[in-house]
Amino acid sequence: MAETVTTDIDDPTSDPLEVARLAAERVRELTGVARFDIALVLGSGWGGAAAHLGEQVGEVSADDVPGFSRSGVPGHSGTLSAIRYTDAAGASKHALVLGARTHYYEGKGVRRVAHGVRVAAAAGASVIVLTNGCGGLRPEWLPGTAVLIKDHINLTADSPIEGATFVDLTDLYSARLRGVARTVDASLDEGVYVQFRGPHYETPAEVQMAHRIGGDLVGMSTALEAIAARQAGLEVLGISLVTNAAAGISATPLSHTEVIEAGREAGPRIGALLAEIVRRIG
Repeated sequence: MAETVTTDIDDPTSDPLEVARLAAERVRELTGVARFDIALVLGSGWGGAAAHLGEQVGEVSADDVPGFSRSGVPGHSGTLSAIRYTDAAGASKHALVLGARTHYYEGKGVRRVAHGVRVAAAAGASVIVLTNGCGGLRPEWLPGTAVLIKDHINLTADSPIEGATFVDLTDLYSARLRGVARTVDASLDEGVYVQFRGPHYETPAEVQMAHRIGGDLVGMSTALEAIAARQAGLEVLGISLVTNAAAGISATPLSHTEVIEAGREAGPRIGALLAEIVRRIG
């Protein structure tokens, strides 16, 4: 009797990499794209970047792909899109845009958090761009500032890697890709991103702790995805959009409405920036 392969990512007996492979097959089937060159996870404020990049040739609801579900967070599309674009050398390429990010604080498990990047790798991508909206710890980074991530601190007390699998994270955020980004905008600064568990915002004391241990940016995503991306063999570019000053630095209470508004205001500018970076990556 043939062995049954489960697509239930929540089944502890399932292999999350096999579920990702099956999900990638489904994405290819529904979009008509045989292989993707690059993948993008579009966080708060970054959703409009796909329109700047190229022509959408396919769109899939997250509910139609194994392991995905619609995000409950405002500002996330709940879809996976195929974008055809032309790179800086004139070659036609395809990008997989993951608008169905699962956040750790949603309580769906770290497998679902990591699933998108694993699907991207299984669909052929060699590079992934992870974006987010975050709180800034440097006063000079006003809301609307894009910052390259050079490293992270994972304060979730969790990991997407299962079992005795040891993955080197020394150069997790690619220096090469940060260099490409600076060919588009030489003024881009860089910093260390600190992922907290969420969904509550950090306290002023926690923000000061993050600063003292080397953090420049605080948020609730990205680090766990980046770890999974490295395990999958993807080259990682991380970019944060500072949507507000972090607690204790900001003079006003924090709100998700503020995050969305800052992203909406910066959207056209950062969308064009990200699209040009992707074209130069190839």
